[in-house]
Amino acid sequence: MAARQAKAEKTGKKPRGRGPQAPKSGPNKKDQVNLTDEDSRIMPSSGKDFDQSYNAQAAVDIDSMLIVESHVSQKTNDKQEILPALENLDSLPEKLGVVDTLVADAGYFSKDNVNICNRNGMEPLIATGRKQHNQTYQDRFCQPEPLAEDTDSVSRMRHRLKTEEGRQLYAKRKCTVEPVFGIIKQVMRFRQFLLRGFESVQGEWNLVAMAWNLKRMFALSR
Repeated sequence: MAARQAKAEKTGKKPRGRGPQAPKSGPNKKDQVNLTDEDSRIMPSSGKDFDQSYNAQAAVDIDSMLIVESHVSQKTNDKQEILPALENLDSLPEKLGVVDTLVADAGYFSKDNVNICNRNGMEPLIATGRKQHNQTYQDRFCQPEPLAEDTDSVSRMRHRLKTEEGRQLYAKRKCTVEPVFGIIKQVMRFRQFLLRGFESVQGEWNLVAMAWNLKRMFALSR
């Protein structure tokens, strides 16, 4: 309200639209709670449907296809999951190595996430939107023009994604993390959480990640 009033006094114009309303204590008439699992949230599913769900996240090593980070979130937007993933990666033993590049799809793109990766010493390769199929020869293989030195972080990442090396590295996302989720769902038959409550669901997802890693390590050792 104070900011709204200050803007009106500065511009000499009455603010448009309805004024902000003070929050009310207690539940509203349309508020809902899930009596089976109050920690879960209503999230969009396939098509236009909605389910009572959690948001399961996993970070996969490109070379080994092992899950190196897994967590569950109550947020529907993946943009908010980069920071907790990096915090979990920072807690891993140093002998496992250092993450130098983070590859993610457009659902994780935001300027803040790009800057978070840079501050953590990682190069972000996060798609900024969907690419059209059947690109021309020039679009597929041309190299972008050099960048100016004062280019912002998002523009630098976009430029990197247009280079041949950047395109090849980003393309590995589809053959690493996507198959992991696909095999967990279709082969391991894990399609829903059986436990209730946030902490229990987090533990269940950790077990799934460990089961995948055991299967994967067995395959790598053959």
